[in-house]
Amino acid sequence: MRLLLVDDEEEFVKTLAERIRMRGLDAHFAVDGKSALAMIETETPHVMVLDLKMPGMDGKAVLRQVKADHSEIQVLILTGHGSEKEAEETLRMGAFDYLQKPVDIDTLIAHIRKAYRNWTEKDCQQGS
Repeated sequence: MRLLLVDDEEEFVKTLAERIRMRGLDAHFAVDGKSALAMIETETPHVMVLDLKMPGMDGKAVLRQVKADHSEIQVLILTGHGSEKEAEETLRMGAFDYLQKPVDIDTLIAHIRKAYRNWTEKDCQQGS
C-alpha cells in the first residue's frame, strides 16, 4: 500500500510518516497541496491523509483536484480545525473519512487500512 500524508506542519507530518513506516506501511509526505499533486503524478498513492488548513492550496482544493483526476485514491481528512459541517462537506466531495487531531496512531492506521480495503474492493470491481 502506498500512502501519502499531506500537512503543512513539517515536523508533524515527518514524524507521522516515520511512525507509520515503523508499522510496515509505505508512507511518503508532502508539506503543501501543490507538492502533493505533483507527487501523485509520479507515484499514485492508494490512500492520502490530508490536512484541510494549509497556506496556498488548501485541503479542499487538493481533494477536489484529486477526485477529478484520480478518483480511485482514498482520501482521509485529518484536521485540527474541523467541524461537523466541514466533515459533511468533505465527505460529499468524495473524502473516504474525516478525523480530528489529535488522533491515536493505532486509530489512524486502522482508518488507513480500512480506506485501503475500500480501494482494493473498488479496484476489483473495476477489473471485473
